[in-house]
Amino acid sequence: MKFGPLDLPSLPALTLPRLPLAAFRRRIVFHGVFLLLALAVVGLALTLLAEEKQRARARYEAGFRQTLSTMAAQLRHPTGQLALINADAVAPSDAGLSPVVLPFSALDYSDPFKARQAVEMSGCAVHWPNDGGQLCVGVGNSAYAGGVVYLVADLVLPPAVAREKGTLELDPVSHAVIRAETAAGTERWVAPFEAPGDAPADLGDGGLRGRITGFAGEGTLLVKGSRPVRDFRGWLWQEAGCAVPGQALPDCARRSLLSLRVPVEAWRKALFAKGPRTWPPTNLAQTRLHLQWVGPGGRVLFDSARPGAERAFSLQQLAGTLSEGEVLRIERLGADQPQLVTQLRGQAQGEGVAAPWLTRLILRLPSSDTRTQVSASETVSTSSGRYQLSLSGELASVDRSLSATATRVSGFVGAMLAAIFLAWLVIELGLIRPVALLTQRAAALNYNMQDPQVERRLGDLDVSEFRGRDEMGILAGSLAALLQRVKEGVRREHLRNEQERDMWHAVGHEIMSPLQSLMVLHGDAADPSHRYVHRMQQAVRALYGTASPSEAITAATVEVDALDLDTFLRHVAENAPYAGIADVVYAPAGAPVWVQADEHSLEDVVTHVLRNADRYRPAGTPVTLALSGLGEAMVALEIHNTGPAIPEALLDKIFDYGVSDGAASGAQGEGRGQGLFVARTYMAKMGGTITAANVGDGVSFTLRLPRATSRTPTSA
Repeated sequence: MKFGPLDLPSLPALTLPRLPLAAFRRRIVFHGVFLLLALAVVGLALTLLAEEKQRARARYEAGFRQTLSTMAAQLRHPTGQLALINADAVAPSDAGLSPVVLPFSALDYSDPFKARQAVEMSGCAVHWPNDGGQLCVGVGNSAYAGGVVYLVADLVLPPAVAREKGTLELDPVSHAVIRAETAAGTERWVAPFEAPGDAPADLGDGGLRGRITGFAGEGTLLVKGSRPVRDFRGWLWQEAGCAVPGQALPDCARRSLLSLRVPVEAWRKALFAKGPRTWPPTNLAQTRLHLQWVGPGGRVLFDSARPGAERAFSLQQLAGTLSEGEVLRIERLGADQPQLVTQLRGQAQGEGVAAPWLTRLILRLPSSDTRTQVSASETVSTSSGRYQLSLSGELASVDRSLSATATRVSGFVGAMLAAIFLAWLVIELGLIRPVALLTQRAAALNYNMQDPQVERRLGDLDVSEFRGRDEMGILAGSLAALLQRVKEGVRREHLRNEQERDMWHAVGHEIMSPLQSLMVLHGDAADPSHRYVHRMQQAVRALYGTASPSEAITAATVEVDALDLDTFLRHVAENAPYAGIADVVYAPAGAPVWVQADEHSLEDVVTHVLRNADRYRPAGTPVTLALSGLGEAMVALEIHNTGPAIPEALLDKIFDYGVSDGAASGAQGEGRGQGLFVARTYMAKMGGTITAANVGDGVSFTLRLPRATSRTPTSA
């Protein structure tokens, strides 16, 4: 197999040795540092979670007891007592309002300040957020009140129109319509606004005050001679100023307080019946009170059945203060077993979504407090009895709440771990891995230098992918350049060996031409010189036939001197038959033509061209030599032969080494593409050129030599 000047034979992949553990020490340290850093971040996060879990449990227990104290204080307030006493109270509806048991025995309905204060402190009123109106419907907690229900309404109403004494028609006056639905039946009252002598309707400052007189029944027309209900009492107070700023007196709406005490006949009969008295009534939750305030012309100005009524406070509202997992039990204490009033459970506060895995992790974190629940209790005393508040909570709910918070913060921990991983990845791919590869390849270089075919192994080692402007790139580039110089040195050693062989081959090639002439001169076997010339020719052929002489010919030296080209060509034509080339024709110039050339080298050039022409000319046709350009700086020698044309693609390549059509004949070495290469090389060394061209009947080679200006020999 033959290789070019820059090619080396290939082998399998470069053998990589097994490196010792010490070679990976820095890499292991690097990976260990980043691993410890990541573990430190995770450990720090777990430590903070464990500490936060402990603090959260402590804060929760302190807040847990504070929550119970707050709820107990709230229930000790009259508003809370009202909620405790009326735990079974029914929510307002369009069917009416259910009376509540007030935390005091009776209500001073005749004093507007006391009545309003009692309603506000007890929180018995339901209110309508749209217009700010409110109405309290309640009974005293003492049976001695006489079976009455109190209705106290704080409303915004236009000025009331009072009924004149003796007037039976109620449509032109302001009046109240009350309906009480109890288990015993329905009772109705109509109560007009009146202004007796001791309670004038006009106070003189723009305010209004008057009594509300109740009549049993319904409708706007009183029966003549009908008498008011004896125990029905009521008052109406209206402020002097307008409730809405910007309105003009005297017809503007005003803040009004309507206070009524309505006797319920069914309750009164139950109180005065034989047997134990029961108060409040057992069917109080089923009782419904309905109040309307009607203005002149039958216009309903207020209706307690209108939608949107809300209670100020109820026990159910305490559930909003409970956290997830907390349970509040309210029991009424008595002589027998405690009676459960209500049980409330806290709901999730919407603190966020907790990751399940993080919840399980926090639950498993160690804690000095191994309890699963906390509990506390307090007692609230009211006029109707004592109540016990028992609050219990799950500490696991604290952990779940912490998990929701930790889930939101876990993104930062994840970002830190991602930053650590990214830094590791950048350093690993940008520095550590290239260093490891360079280490492996350097070890492989040292290992494979011991291979007997080291020059072939070096061809497989490549670090060019590490080139760059950074430190690693400079190091890799320097190593690559060093390895390249080593490989080039190995290649040059190969070439030097090839050149030595080619030099011997070139010497044999140059000797072959004169030996062939000698063989012609001494062709007779009886000639004593024939045997020795033949032996010399055989020895040169053995030396010459093994490789190309291109490098040897290129390195040859010629002696350039003035040469009479005309005389030289006459001798060539005369001696051509002795070289085996017949019919060489030259027309002498008739005068010396001096050129710069080496006689022996020029003879080799002409001989090679003549041999090439002899191979391709038809038998019997001459090869002509002719001079031209005698009056110019360059003298041209044209060698023409008839025969086939040279392919156009080869005209510029036939002078390259090794270019031939393979139609060799005659002596060994012909047809190898060496003759024309030798001709071009020698012509260049003598300062001349050689070209080939296709002409009409064949091929013409043109040799141009510079005219001689001196006979001093020079080297080329």
